[in-house]
Amino acid sequence: MTVLVLGASGQIGQFLLPRLDAAGLDWIAVSRQERADPRWHLGSLPTDMPELPPLRAVVSLGPITEFAAWLSANRLPGTPHILATSSMSAESKRESLIVEEREVSRRLRDGETAIATICASRGMPWTLFRPTLIYGAGVDKSLTPIVQASLRRRVFPIPSGRGQRQPVHADDIAAAVVAAIASPFARGQTFPIGGGERLLAAEMFRRARRSAGGSTLPVPIPRLVLDLAALMSPAMRGPVNRLDSDLIADNAELERVLNIHPRGFQPSPETWRRRA
Repeated sequence: MTVLVLGASGQIGQFLLPRLDAAGLDWIAVSRQERADPRWHLGSLPTDMPELPPLRAVVSLGPITEFAAWLSANRLPGTPHILATSSMSAESKRESLIVEEREVSRRLRDGETAIATICASRGMPWTLFRPTLIYGAGVDKSLTPIVQASLRRRVFPIPSGRGQRQPVHADDIAAAVVAAIASPFARGQTFPIGGGERLLAAEMFRRARRSAGGSTLPVPIPRLVLDLAALMSPAMRGPVNRLDSDLIADNAELERVLNIHPRGFQPSPETWRRRA
């Protein structure tokens, strides 16, 4: 049977579809734009969806709350395995000083709970993933914009920070999804997933600079400057506050159950370029 992939045009999907092919799994994906590949169907959540065949699995790589709402409102043929990506922000922002960030955490956890509840009521197996900071396809909203802006300006800011980071490559998340589809032991599980290496936030930025593929001047940003920026700009308060917090994941169950061992953070210039 077929695997339905929602959010396939995003950074994880760009790696997931080739992995599904390599695993011999038939798939269909949904997009708002016409694609030459007949496996891509026109449509979008929540209402503009194509007619679906019997499904082995549904993989959602987009916003979990929107997917949960769609799943609640629609009956799928059979009892497919439901797999969805959430975020470690569900936990890391739970006690944030920023109201909006606490709301993000709440929505993520509500989406996770809704999916588990819906699947339980319909006899459908489910698996959730909580990734840390995702990179690897040149389309993330965290590190890639910093790298690309720094290449244009020839100046690379290095914020000071004592917190640990564990960036995870989008392809490692894709590998975990394929492994979970095949494993009965992944059902009913929520897997945190971070990269294979923990490093200080400042070191993460330094490695991103070294891998940028162009000459930039590293400019350390003292904590006092960051604190002043946070006072002046509410949008900066959350990111600045988290620089001294650990944003990491425990990969123990991921490795034990799925035999997935994410790579360390060793980016190259291609990491920051949009994939074709």
